[in-house]
Amino acid sequence: MFGKSKPEAGITLIATNCELEGDVHFNDQLLVNGVIKGNVIAQEGAKGTVTISEKGKVKGEIRAPRIVVNGKVYGDIHSDKHVELAARAEVKGNVYYNLIEMVMGSRVDGSLVHVPQDKESRTTRLTSPSSAEQDANAPAATVSAVKTSS
Repeated sequence: MFGKSKPEAGITLIATNCELEGDVHFNDQLLVNGVIKGNVIAQEGAKGTVTISEKGKVKGEIRAPRIVVNGKVYGDIHSDKHVELAARAEVKGNVYYNLIEMVMGSRVDGSLVHVPQDKESRTTRLTSPSSAEQDANAPAATVSAVKTSS
């Protein structure tokens, strides 16, 4: 029953009426409709996807291969695969990405830093580059958008 069998793939849900304090570690898919006050980290070597819904909020760092944001993130985002910032995404922090998709209406108050995919960046153990490494290796763009009403 508790042998070393392969864990089943699944989706973990942080529901709208849930507030979680502390770091969250996951393997497959994490859907955040509630609030997480802590870091969200995909296990090393996992093909994890984090989705922050329109009602979701994360107050901490997110580290995963694939990240979809349509809610609020107060912290840095690190992805060595793909980041999608949907129409209602609000990020107050830096976004480290290999590929990024930003939909009109999404907002980033921080820097966008391209992280090239190589042998060292294929794991989710991404580290924040020092400012010297950032200047030398990755072009950075600072984005600050203001939503206007039409």
